[in-house]
Amino acid sequence: MLNFLFKNSRIYLLSLIQTTYDGGGNMYTGRDMTELTMISKNEWKEDELAYFHHSFQQIMPYLNVEGQTIYKEVIKEIESRGGL
Repeated sequence: MLNFLFKNSRIYLLSLIQTTYDGGGNMYTGRDMTELTMISKNEWKEDELAYFHHSFQQIMPYLNVEGQTIYKEVIKEIESRGGL
């Protein structure tokens, strides 16, 4: 459990660093979700996983079943890589 919490904290910190790095402007300049849904999660870059994990985490109460499924797949991919 502690390991999982550490990984989640690290993901949050990575997102926070990206936000403050460019002055709080557009913190993500990678591929959008439309493009990413066309490829396997194991082809996603680490920063894409971190960004969308954070985004989904923030809107989780409002996600429909499809969104929740994608979020779970993102989490599984992060865990399969040993965290971020």
